[in-house]
Amino acid sequence: QVRLVESGGGLAQAGGSLRLSCAASGSMYSVNMMGWYRQAPGQERELVATVRDDGRAIYGDSVKGRFTIARDGAKNTVNLRMNGLKPEDTAVYICNFRNYRPGYDFVSEYWGQGTQVTVSS
Repeated sequence: QVRLVESGGGLAQAGGSLRLSCAASGSMYSVNMMGWYRQAPGQERELVATVRDDGRAIYGDSVKGRFTIARDGAKNTVNLRMNGLKPEDTAVYICNFRNYRPGYDFVSEYWGQGTQVTVSS
């Protein structure tokens, strides 16, 4: 089991910034991916950003150039810096952790409880 503890989120104005953090603990494989998804009312859950164990990051198209994800391996923590926020960024943001076998053969995934981000126009 992997426990995920999320922090950050809240209310921001359009054009503003927020920072989210997620800390993982438990049975983490050396090969893994960790990051954030989001889900807005009436929408499907979508990728925001995720980072591999070696630091390689992948971003959803809607946040490229505005959001930055970074991983602190020693702390098993990811930090998501969200700049240039738009009202359409309003959603519940959920931390995600995936364990893999070598070669990125998927084993298991875990989800945080979610944190609300609201951006006003």
